[in-house]
Amino acid sequence: MDILRELYETVESRRQEKAEGSYTCYLFEKGLDKILKKCGEECSEVIIAAKNGKKEDTVGEIADLMYHLTVMMVNEGIPFEEVEAELARRHQKQGNLKTFHQVDKNT
Repeated sequence: MDILRELYETVESRRQEKAEGSYTCYLFEKGLDKILKKCGEECSEVIIAAKNGKKEDTVGEIADLMYHLTVMMVNEGIPFEEVEAELARRHQKQGNLKTFHQVDKNT
């Protein structure tokens, strides 16, 4: 998790200290709609890469998605520690398979 924490801190510093030519600063300037659009695009690219079965492409797209999600977190004031704590909480769960709703086609 250290690299994710470092990524978060770097993105956070870009928001506070505008650096000319920084893609991260560009995203912050464009705002939430642009950031969310990029998250959606990257999510689709992860799916396509995985479907195509090229591991290195999928890894690259996952990294892109994680970066854009981090920008969104910083933009929305979501601390890294809150997501980390939620992941830790979920890691402790056992037997958490959700029961899926059965549709009665006769009603």
